[in-house]
Amino acid sequence: MGATGASPDDPARTGAVPAPGGLLDALNVAAVLLDDEGRIDLWSPQAEKLFGYSAEEALGRFAGHLLIDEVHLDEVLALFAKVMDEGESWAGVFPVRHKNGSTRLVEFRNMRLQDDQSDYYALGLAADQAILRNVERNLALSAQLVSQSPIGLGVLDTDLRYISVNPAEERMNGVPAAEHVGRHVHEVLPYLDPRFAAATSEVLATGVPIVDQYVVGRTPADPDHDHAWSISYYRLESPNGKVLGVATSSVDVTDRHRAIEEQRRTALTLQRSLLPHPPARRPGLEVAYRYRPAQATMEIGGDWFDVIPLRAGKTALVVGDVMGSGVVAAAAMGQLRTATRTLADLDLPPGRLLHHLDHITDDLDTIATCVYAVYDPDASQCHVSLAGHLPPVLLHADGTRELLDLPTGAPLGGIGVAFHTTRVDVGAGDQLVLYTDGLVETRDQPIDTRLDTLLDVLDDPGRSLEDTCDLLLRNLRHAGDHDDVALLVARTGPRPTGTPDPHT
Repeated sequence: MGATGASPDDPARTGAVPAPGGLLDALNVAAVLLDDEGRIDLWSPQAEKLFGYSAEEALGRFAGHLLIDEVHLDEVLALFAKVMDEGESWAGVFPVRHKNGSTRLVEFRNMRLQDDQSDYYALGLAADQAILRNVERNLALSAQLVSQSPIGLGVLDTDLRYISVNPAEERMNGVPAAEHVGRHVHEVLPYLDPRFAAATSEVLATGVPIVDQYVVGRTPADPDHDHAWSISYYRLESPNGKVLGVATSSVDVTDRHRAIEEQRRTALTLQRSLLPHPPARRPGLEVAYRYRPAQATMEIGGDWFDVIPLRAGKTALVVGDVMGSGVVAAAAMGQLRTATRTLADLDLPPGRLLHHLDHITDDLDTIATCVYAVYDPDASQCHVSLAGHLPPVLLHADGTRELLDLPTGAPLGGIGVAFHTTRVDVGAGDQLVLYTDGLVETRDQPIDTRLDTLLDVLDDPGRSLEDTCDLLLRNLRHAGDHDDVALLVARTGPRPTGTPDPHT
């Protein structure tokens, strides 16, 4: 034989022995070869399983006498003669005698074969009718479930090209089923979220299913509007473990997606209306800030920041985080921000102010963290108190930086613990960086590692505050983050004219 161009996984090329499996094994199809007189010339292992006779017991014997009851023998011999004389195949059901004496109905297909010596043989393929009917019922049920399912179903081969889609998938994609076959997903749906293709590749490679992935994109049927699907991915394997491709199931959740998007826009508008407008310039203080909503969820959170003018040229810097998300969290944030501004007018020490805010939070039936700092330009000091919040960073004008070592306190919400006020000396050009946990917390890194990264990013005290905010978000914030971020950076200026240096 000449070269056949066998593929790398061809058993003839690799020496591998194919593992059993596939439809023929599921049906236990037996093969029997008879010579022109009806004697058994070949006997497959499946024939032994189906009829009970070993190859040694069957070979050379007349098949009719071995397997057929006398009452049916003449009919069988006539059918055999017709197949051998006329060369026409015959298929049907016949009762066959098993070695153990029982009788079972067997589906037969018989055909005439001719070898290179012009001798004729009869090949019989046989399967137990009960097994065959069960497989037929399962296939019919599967076909009906697939065709009538309201869930979109697609099957892709190992090259991740479509083999088939059901009517529901066809309707969802707005592309006829025939135009799916043989094409990659991006060829059928060029505006689909690229995570779909990434997920199919991952499942094909690992065999680990991905369930309920939220995917957004546009279809050829409606190219001007986003649609959304909840998609699950499963690797398809044959009984012998051979990878066949990937199956996907898709549920259209566009209506829910649009409703959630509308709710999100409403909540975000509410939250932004509650956040401060750009603050007026404060004595001896330059301020920049950012607010970024969560990117991986449909709801907004309760993060806030504020810059509050106080008496005697002092300024309060506030960053807080209400637990939870959505309109309820945004509304609670608005109430706490208003309460903080009201209490700030009393010119209380930060720890005392948080004590009163703690009782107010308890009445709101929520939990929140907060950092409250008061900067006094005349004294070149900042008084700071924490309520379960991450410590601010102090970036000195000489480039050294530190996480302030402050008592953490407990979150606001009626726990009733005391809050402590700490004095921090600050010089001209020093920066105070306040932030919510959404800036530094991740699911895959310890918080200490992330705080070290925060310090590393703050490497240039001469950088503009606006650039510092952007740099922090760019280096610490990632696509898909599940939490809001509030960020406030303040840099002290020179002491007012005529004010003595309290540190000399």
